[in-house]
Amino acid sequence: MSAYWISTYADILDDEKMAAYAALAGPALTAAGGTFLARGTAAAWFEQGVEQRSVLLEFPSVEAAVAAHDGADYQAALAALGDGAVRDIRIVPGLQP
Repeated sequence: MSAYWISTYADILDDEKMAAYAALAGPALTAAGGTFLARGTAAAWFEQGVEQRSVLLEFPSVEAAVAAHDGADYQAALAALGDGAVRDIRIVPGLQP
């Protein structure tokens, strides 16, 4: 069953750290089986929503998404980001057909 990695950025504090993270994170997540479905600033938001950067990836499973997060390549990306952003990452299982 597919799983979805959802990242929302409350604040980007350091553009250079963010760029270093992105250069490492994209290839790491793709190599781990992730497919980027959407990324950018929200085009519309409702109720308690806010205009913020969001990223959505699809993985083959929750286990694959967690392994991607915990893998050495993504951990190197996190080290590059350091305190450069305030964000939330969630992994949500897809619906069964």
